[in-house]
Amino acid sequence: MWHELRLFLIALQFMTRVPVPRWVGFEPGWLLDSTRHFPGVGLLVGGVGAATLAAAAHLWPAMVAVLLSMAVTMWMTGAFHEAGLAATADGLGGAFARERSLAIMKDARLGARGTATLVLALALKASVLLALALRDLELVLIALPLAHCWSRGAPLLLARWLRPAEASEPEASTPFAQPPPGGAMAMAAAWAAIAGVTASALGVETAALWKAALASLLVAWLARRWLAQRLGGFTGSTLGATQQVCEVMIYLVLLATVSR
Repeated sequence: MWHELRLFLIALQFMTRVPVPRWVGFEPGWLLDSTRHFPGVGLLVGGVGAATLAAAAHLWPAMVAVLLSMAVTMWMTGAFHEAGLAATADGLGGAFARERSLAIMKDARLGARGTATLVLALALKASVLLALALRDLELVLIALPLAHCWSRGAPLLLARWLRPAEASEPEASTPFAQPPPGGAMAMAAAWAAIAGVTASALGVETAALWKAALASLLVAWLARRWLAQRLGGFTGSTLGATQQVCEVMIYLVLLATVSR
């Protein structure tokens, strides 16, 4: 149990800006093992976002509360996944050769495709969260932790299905130098189950949860096919992009359910 806490904190340190105690320490092999807790970190990030939205909704209009919630979660993660989405749009948004696409995604500069994609993605996310908040504030507070948790399982599936598209960085700097082991996938599934069962207990319809889960799996599967064709594997940027698409898709499915 103590080692699992250590692995969770390593995952937290890798995926967010949240500081962790020095006693956590580090060994290269722990980074790969910590991937099992990526959905758990998402649950924490989404929970902070939900708490921010709930508190802000008592003071300001729903749109302001939604934007503050998004700002807090992006600050927590350092826009980790949003950066991946923008880089992926720049690299794969045009008819570039594989090597050129990989070089573009490594470039820290943001291009027109990445800018447009990021702006539209954030606007879509804000719009869907606002629509959810206006229809059912309790539902959006449940949806945030759920979507952040489940969407962080999709990159694990990609890393399990595909190989890195190019020679990776040193193993100490990336958790995906090797495919996540079966034990990591089982623990990640347990985190996803906890989030789903909790959402169901809090009143979200079971049918809506199943649809959201299937939508997440569909996004991961389509990303697998696309990346296999374009790059022959995944990059860190494409993993972040997959997380962002999955997160928005979950909100969209829940909003469609409420709208009916």
